[in-house]
Amino acid sequence: MAIVKSKLLKQLSENYPNFLKKDLEKLSDIIFKEIKETLKRKERVELRGFGVFSTKIQKTRISRNPKTGEKVNTPEKITIHFKMSKNLFKKLNND
Repeated sequence: MAIVKSKLLKQLSENYPNFLKKDLEKLSDIIFKEIKETLKRKERVELRGFGVFSTKIQKTRISRNPKTGEKVNTPEKITIHFKMSKNLFKKLNND
């Protein structure tokens, strides 16, 4: 099950009833915006106890359209790589 932003904000407002919902939404918007801007600058984002987001460059390559078998040039692009922390790995695997 995936979590969407609205569910995340709902959980935050239940756990922190002293904060207004609009303040929690503004805070989450700021955090996500900063993560996006940092990744755009090709810098890494480290959230202690959670993991690290970094960018990788996927080189230009010749791929194949699976429907037609036609060769297609795929341009270079930037992808996001996530590596979870050891703490999160242990919690997920009950170690």
